[in-house]
Amino acid sequence: MFFADVLETEGLGNRSHLAGGARAAVVVDPPRDIDRVIAAAARRGVRIVAVAETHVHNDYVSGGLELARLTGARYLVPAGADVAYARVPVADGDVEPVDEDLVLRAVATPGHTPHHTAYVLEDAGRAVAAFTGGSLLIGGVGRPDLVEPRLTESLARAQHASAHRLAAALDDEVALLPTHGFGSFCSSAPAGHTHSTIGAEKASNPVLAQDVDTFVKELLAGLDDVPAYYAHMGPANARGPAPLDLTPPRRADAAEIARRLAAGEWVVDLRSRTAFAEGHVSGSFNFEVDGQLATYLAWLVPWGRPVTLLAATAEDVARAQRELARVGIDRPAAAAVGTPADWLADGAEPASFPRSTFAGLAAARARREDVVVLDVRRDAERAGGWIDGSTHIPVHQLPRRLAEVPPGTIWVHCAGGMRAAVAASLLDAAGRPVVAVDDGFAAAAEAGLPLATAPAEATAEAVEAPEAVEAVEAPDA
Repeated sequence: MFFADVLETEGLGNRSHLAGGARAAVVVDPPRDIDRVIAAAARRGVRIVAVAETHVHNDYVSGGLELARLTGARYLVPAGADVAYARVPVADGDVEPVDEDLVLRAVATPGHTPHHTAYVLEDAGRAVAAFTGGSLLIGGVGRPDLVEPRLTESLARAQHASAHRLAAALDDEVALLPTHGFGSFCSSAPAGHTHSTIGAEKASNPVLAQDVDTFVKELLAGLDDVPAYYAHMGPANARGPAPLDLTPPRRADAAEIARRLAAGEWVVDLRSRTAFAEGHVSGSFNFEVDGQLATYLAWLVPWGRPVTLLAATAEDVARAQRELARVGIDRPAAAAVGTPADWLADGAEPASFPRSTFAGLAAARARREDVVVLDVRRDAERAGGWIDGSTHIPVHQLPRRLAEVPPGTIWVHCAGGMRAAVAASLLDAAGRPVVAVDDGFAAAAEAGLPLATAPAEATAEAVEAPEAVEAVEAPDA
């Protein structure tokens, strides 16, 4: 008998896996915070004897090296990966014992990276699960453009071949257990389901139904923006990440918060967008702890800039600290808990800005107010329709493009409210009058706001030019 447990890292859209038998187990693509993995193994009553990486990750810092060190497990890393630490190099066909009658077989699956390797769990000689990392995913494949632009097309072709190799070699009932595809930007398309099998993918996954030329053309046409912090993840994983330190950060008082803001550091308010709009420390930025905190903060903050966290509770600080460590923001410079009254220097007043809806925006336009509509969605979202006359700057580009926002009161929106809140805080910190539209974009048409769309010929041209098209992101909260 075998088991295969999923360890989700929802904020990043990734999954790690703990799989084994009665006494021993292997961990595939572990997260940075390995205490979760050790606890899961303890609940199962198994010893971790192997830690396997499908590739050198580009989207998060791996905990594999430290997990192997702490448990004494063999650390399996694809032989083609250029890393600076001792590991067990694995090549196509290599077999790693896990437990009685249970082995892990390496399958070379280049595409997401040149050295990508999937692992097939075999129970008494029968394949039962495939840990496919960023190769064959649920409803798609991992993107091939994260390594080197000049390799993107060749890696896309390799990705097609790897997916077909897995489908041909494995029985339909084999469980498909990928690392990416649940909101991760490493995936070329969002997953439609949370569980799948090889047979289910044969019936529905486009990569297994398309010829290689069609697949490559459509895959390259749908590639999304790459989060800026990805540039730092691969090198960190190749060097060997340092052990994680989750001890509480030093506490900052109001005077220190003011000094850090004056020095140009980032002070991040983790409270809800509603609470932030009602009152906050002037110059601070709002990244909700319940949103995609790690992805968007790591994407927007200048890399290496000190970050101070403000939160309602110590638990929220600890949660944010854990999430940020997963993407290489290891130690907050400081933290403070409470309310704006606790964080403001003597004599300072809290800043605030209004929130509204698309109906409120329509009413403001009808009153002929000096309204600037700023759309901070990404390109592919906007391609499906936008408010006529709006300015478009994706939120991840806003810090360097603030000067492009026209004068007037800025009504900022996204698809659901979270990114609009981030953008509103950036604009507010820059001294711009802003209204955060906290509403789903479908309500824009319902409110009677005029919508525009790209002409059909422009859409066709965009398909021919991959750099002009982006995949639709998972809707934000």
